[in-house]
Amino acid sequence: MPDDGPAGDGAAAPGRAARLLRRLLTFQTLLVGGSVVVVGYLALVPLGYLFHDTFLSGGGFSFDAFGRAYGGDSQSGSMMLNSLWFAFGSAALALLLGTALAYVQVRTDTPFKGLFFAASLVPLIIPGILYATSWIFLGDPTIGLLNTLVFKPLFGASPINIFSVWGMIWVQGLHLAPVAFLLMVAAFRAMDPSLEESAAMSGAGRGTILWRITLPLVRPAMISGALLMFVQSLESFEVPGLLGLQNGTYVFTSRIYFVLRAYPIDYGAAGAYAIGLLAIAAAGVLLSAWLQRSSRNFQTVTGKAFRPRPVELGRARPLAGAAVIGYFLLTVVLPIAVLIYASLLKYYAVPSRKAIKTMSLNNYREVLHTPLAFTALKNSLILGVGAATVVMLLTAIVSWVVLRTKAPGRRLLDMLAFTPIVIPGLVLGLALSFVYLRSSLPIYGTLLILLISYCTRYLPYGMRYSSAAMAQISPELEESAAVSGASWFQTFRRVVLPLMSSGFLAGWVYILVVSFRELSSTILLYSPGKEVLSVLIWEQFENGQFTTLAALGVCMVVILVLLVSVAYRLGARFGLQGDSTN
Repeated sequence: MPDDGPAGDGAAAPGRAARLLRRLLTFQTLLVGGSVVVVGYLALVPLGYLFHDTFLSGGGFSFDAFGRAYGGDSQSGSMMLNSLWFAFGSAALALLLGTALAYVQVRTDTPFKGLFFAASLVPLIIPGILYATSWIFLGDPTIGLLNTLVFKPLFGASPINIFSVWGMIWVQGLHLAPVAFLLMVAAFRAMDPSLEESAAMSGAGRGTILWRITLPLVRPAMISGALLMFVQSLESFEVPGLLGLQNGTYVFTSRIYFVLRAYPIDYGAAGAYAIGLLAIAAAGVLLSAWLQRSSRNFQTVTGKAFRPRPVELGRARPLAGAAVIGYFLLTVVLPIAVLIYASLLKYYAVPSRKAIKTMSLNNYREVLHTPLAFTALKNSLILGVGAATVVMLLTAIVSWVVLRTKAPGRRLLDMLAFTPIVIPGLVLGLALSFVYLRSSLPIYGTLLILLISYCTRYLPYGMRYSSAAMAQISPELEESAAVSGASWFQTFRRVVLPLMSSGFLAGWVYILVVSFRELSSTILLYSPGKEVLSVLIWEQFENGQFTTLAALGVCMVVILVLLVSVAYRLGARFGLQGDSTN
């Protein structure tokens, strides 16, 4: 009788291989693998090219690019100090204002609380380039309204110089304060006030309670806010570009832009500056994680319902109300009013009877009759809607993989999705130019490269919204749909997405707004005919057409307000329908 053992093993081997192949080709495995590939490509490939072209540009590994960038130049040290001082100062100012305003809003009986909403929302909608331009009209030493109409008549001098590091910190801090305010409002609302009430019953004063109890309890939120403000200030290009370059004050972002505008272009030196900026941003993230290692010691939110009792300000209530009105006027009314005023003039001038008589709508007519303006508007709409849709759909899938599966690569996927948060916009633009200038794919010089840039840049923010929305959905509903015979795609489309629609919409609107006003990565990647509104405004500033710039800026703000209003109205209608059908 022949021995069929080897033959049996040979027949079993293909069977085992087929079963292994079927196991590897399951939908979940393909979904995880595809997500890792897409997210990894967006997050890591540009950085890989950036490091390659910086260290290996001469054919072998060397630090020559760093020598050209940082060596033998006295401006390099001042540039690094200016960058750190600008980032720390702006973050400190934004966090101080945001925390104080959030405490007053949530924990006191201050009047005019409705103004806080406008004071927190409007600066978020105004692009940084327009906010910096409005403060040029307000704080220019020669023509600034605050100097010419307030300080010079009273004191005979013009003390405000917006074209300085202090001016840059002031503008950036005011522009970021609403973000810090929104973060701290959530922290104060979630905090259990029982410890404060116990301290008050023990005889502690308001100042002692605030310093010894309230602020330590919200320390994790303050650290997160400080990190976000620091990174956003470090990567800011609009404020240093408009204010710092006027008197030769360089930071990393403006220095990179200056190097890339010089001839011949030194891509290696630009990459060295970009890597230095990236290293500082990454160090800030690591420092924040280290500071938050004991954040569990400050957790006070439990399953017990509570409502903090507002602190009665008493005689200080009118002063608090006046401070609220003053802050609203300073951060919202004045910047918008000076833009509208400048947009009505042929040439910018200090307010006077003569200037008022020359007011007209000619700048708006010029904008409406400029074909490039409509091209820029169309490109901004395509990129904003496209980036918001792609990012939120991708992060919805990624968050499902991370939170709903036990796939081995889900932690790596989560980490990759958050990697771009430490990549400044100008660094990302430079890295993408390294990728697609050397690629045979016809992407450079098209809108697609801008879409890739926006999707990469705002991937971490979409991930935050999607993960928060996904975490609130019980998996029982998906399991019920699966038991009823629904496929994964049907369950995801008809159960998961409708249930996370509120978080999905919030992230979609946020990414739409920030994509619509994005400049730092766009300035290095756009080509003629592919301008967006923020680039068009930058070109108007470089050409000295300030009044036309103001008119274009006012139109841009109006469009953003309309987009946000329409999106939320449609989202509310969608949410009502979703509630009625489930």
